[in-house]
Amino acid sequence: MNTSTILVILFELGQVVATPSALEVLDKQAVNASTLLECHQSGDWGVVPEDDAQQNLLSVTNGNRILSSYLVGEDRIWIITEADRSSTTLLLPEEY
Repeated sequence: MNTSTILVILFELGQVVATPSALEVLDKQAVNASTLLECHQSGDWGVVPEDDAQQNLLSVTNGNRILSSYLVGEDRIWIITEADRSSTTLLLPEEY
């Protein structure tokens, strides 16, 4: 029996980069960045206000910036995909 999940890709990520601090948090908590990127790219925005979630949905079609926020241990990781879809960055909120 195949229990794999099919992900719906809503937008392209472009070049993926991460700050050293974000990588340190992911490493400390043994979280694979690919897992968070898959969530982000498939419309699971993590812990964001409802207004931001709705804005992200609009941004998928109208080409604005997309921001997700995930709790990783006691830290928060933001993932931001630029409006032109040229790049996606994993960072800590205080690095924005």
